[in-house]
Amino acid sequence: MKNYYVYIMTNNSKTLYIGVTDDLKRRLFEHKNKLIDGFTKKYNLTRLVYFETFNRIEDAIRREKQLKNWHRQWKINLIESMNREWKDLSLEFEN
Repeated sequence: MKNYYVYIMTNNSKTLYIGVTDDLKRRLFEHKNKLIDGFTKKYNLTRLVYFETFNRIEDAIRREKQLKNWHRQWKINLIESMNREWKDLSLEFEN
């Protein structure tokens, strides 16, 4: 069974980026190594601070859209409910 991920990346100034992917390890590598031009590269968003796992891409996309429409403080509350110190969770996906 394939997994799909909705994730939030940030930087030192806590700029937020929400994305969806079917390969979180690969996507984190791309973000951290700035391999794809765009928002995350421009703002140096290299720290994974939140993610959710889904079995269906439709559910992941629905959740991504929902989170993107949230107020910033709601997103911060969500992150801090699981990762109070904003630690880089990408370490779970190394190796």
